Amino acid sequence: MPDMINSIIEQSILRKAIEGDVVKFDVVDLRDYGLGNYKQIDDTPYGGGGGMILMAEPLFAALDQIINNLKDGNNTKIIYPSPQGRLWSHKKAMENSDFKNLIFICGHYKDIDQRVIDKYVTNEYSIGDYVVTNGEVPAMIMIDSIVRLIPGVLNNFDSVKTDSFFSGIELDAPYYTRPSEIDNLSVPDVLLSGDHEKINKWRKNERRLRTKNKRPDLWSKRTKKLDSLEDRS
Repeated sequence: MPDMINSIIEQSILRKAIEGDVVKFDVVDLRDYGLGNYKQIDDTPYGGGGGMILMAEPLFAALDQIINNLKDGNNTKIIYPSPQGRLWSHKKAMENSDFKNLIFICGHYKDIDQRVIDKYVTNEYSIGDYVVTNGEVPAMIMIDSIVRLIPGVLNNFDSVKTDSFFSGIELDAPYYTRPSEIDNLSVPDVLLSGDHEKINKWRKNERRLRTKNKRPDLWSKRTKKLDSLEDRS
């Protein structure tokens, strides 16, 4: 679904990344590599069962051409968003932001031919323990989370450093903007004080409270990580 991908690019921070010559996108329509007069790209699975499978031949042809066109093929990952993959995270986004080339295979129907995975795929990632109707959705989630980490994409990269999960162990603090009061709901006084030391202390405490109350699983990992660092010191 190239139109879906192009639409997301056009209406998101990804367009700015292109305009700033930070990232280049090549959206490949698998139908261009389809077989026969009807440009077939899917077929029924061997062994029976419901659903259709994306065929190996069109994917082999598309991937071979993409790889041959790369300037630095050694610095490349080929990613298949899949329920069988490792869970996607901020850490995974950071790791992938260092690569020169990222190729995403967007699956459809029941699955893609396993031989494509065996021959080409370097990494399978999952966005959660559920299934969506096409691979464009998880691929664009992953791409967005990667690209925003590349310097030059966001106006203020310092804002990224306070995002949830950037440290790997905490959620971000709550934020407010004008007006200072609405429907009897007020902005915390400390944020209006102008005292940056107190504000930073407040935000640090709020990050910890949010993590502990909203993500006890993450808080537990945080505690274990800090305990481990203390044991090494």
